[in-house]
Amino acid sequence: MAGWLLLDKSRCTTMKPSSFPRMLHMTGRALAFLLVLSHPMAFAGVPSAPPAKTAIAAAAGEQAVFGCPAVLRHTFPRLQDDSPQSLCQYKGKVILVVNTASYCGFTYQYQGLEALFQKYKDRGLVVLGFPSNDFFQEKNDNKEIADFCYNTYGVIFPMFARSAVRGSDANPLYKQLAQMTGKAPGWNFNKYLIDRSGGAVTHYPSTVEPESTVFLGQLEKLLAKP
Repeated sequence: MAGWLLLDKSRCTTMKPSSFPRMLHMTGRALAFLLVLSHPMAFAGVPSAPPAKTAIAAAAGEQAVFGCPAVLRHTFPRLQDDSPQSLCQYKGKVILVVNTASYCGFTYQYQGLEALFQKYKDRGLVVLGFPSNDFFQEKNDNKEIADFCYNTYGVIFPMFARSAVRGSDANPLYKQLAQMTGKAPGWNFNKYLIDRSGGAVTHYPSTVEPESTVFLGQLEKLLAKP
């Protein structure tokens, strides 16, 4: 039977035709292995996005998919422990956003705001407090602010870490609210009342108290809407 003659530097070897395909297969695997060793990136595939950016993009997409209004697509650290809180958890509610301070002449409004929250929370109201030192009347430490609010006024409505609420340093929510209403906070305890859709915002200055007839009338209208 005819054979195949293979030559190397030291010897000649005669192989049967049936052995040649196996040798070719083995040679192909060896070549592929050498390619991987010399050019590993050729087989590495397309690099994946950094995990942090992927998570942020996924979260943003999830918010949009589930119908979170643009005004609520923000995340802030909670006042008590700095844990991140997405405002999208409040979608579908009537939201009262208030910038607060511990040493202001309007600080007593904490009591009215907490009473308002307790009275209407089962109908869909949530009060969100944003401590700020923009008017130089707030404590420096978030834990001290939290202790003051709870121990003095029994505040349990959601509050967030101290931040700016006006000017170029304003937090993203307050920048958006100022754009929507054309009015930035002029003092502590400024109020923004947001409807359930997140599309309509009413502004109230510090002098309008939580118990005022004008404010309560608008609140009742918004709560009555599904």
